[in-house]
Amino acid sequence: MHLRCPTALLLMPLLVMAAACDNGPTTVTPPSNPIVTETFSGTLTKNGSITHQFAATSRGTVTATLTKVDPDSTLAIGVSIGTWNGASCQIILSNDATTVGTGLLGTVSGVGNLCLRVYDAAGTVPATSEGYSVDVAHP
Repeated sequence: MHLRCPTALLLMPLLVMAAACDNGPTTVTPPSNPIVTETFSGTLTKNGSITHQFAATSRGTVTATLTKVDPDSTLAIGVSIGTWNGASCQIILSNDATTVGTGLLGTVSGVGNLCLRVYDAAGTVPATSEGYSVDVAHP
């Protein structure tokens, strides 16, 4: 009996430690990349273009949706997305005939400066200007 007691004493700390380490299942939550929606608007003239800059804070999906052309809401205009190099927009995706409710969908591979370019691709903007609004959703 004297031999069992030291063995039990040696095993007791291990049993206490094993019981103390069991906190149940652990849930790991991956970091989320919040999506930001920015609205860019302006006035487009015949054969004109306007560039807007924005920044992606992580990789993910980028969408640009033409939400308004005014006064002629049926007018098709050009919308493109690219990378901003500090002086100009390097076009990556474009749609020369974007109508209200349509746009572009792309993927950005990481943090960086991007740009949206709105333009009169086919000379369809009349001599009077057209107002526009584009929603850009990005990480």
